[in-house]
Amino acid sequence: MRRLKLLPWRSLLTLASLTMLVVFLAELLFLTSMELPVIQRAASMLLRPPLGILLSLATPVGVGALSVYLGERWFPRLIFNKSVLWALVLCLIVTSLLKSQIFATMLTQFSQISLIGMVLGVFWKGRPYWRY
Repeated sequence: MRRLKLLPWRSLLTLASLTMLVVFLAELLFLTSMELPVIQRAASMLLRPPLGILLSLATPVGVGALSVYLGERWFPRLIFNKSVLWALVLCLIVTSLLKSQIFATMLTQFSQISLIGMVLGVFWKGRPYWRY
């Protein structure tokens, strides 16, 4: 329990919130650009099966990888290890739940698939930190 208290929760919640803000802005940009006919045709092709299924799997993986990338770039004092990566996953889950409750967007909705995808993305990008 003591090790759990010593994790950098404030930095991780800030990082997860920053990640969800970037994701929300990207979704907002995508949805506002849907008014252009060229983008509308491309999006309809991307969101139909089988590419739509792959996109729904790849988006949460990208969110998890983005959070580790932003942590490496903007939080240089944050030392990643297995425990911190798992805590980051928990913070991403909390912020993703909050985002999905406040803003219902079509690309990143919280589900079991998005949970698995975020875990895969965090640990895929955070692979160099596994052994610490």
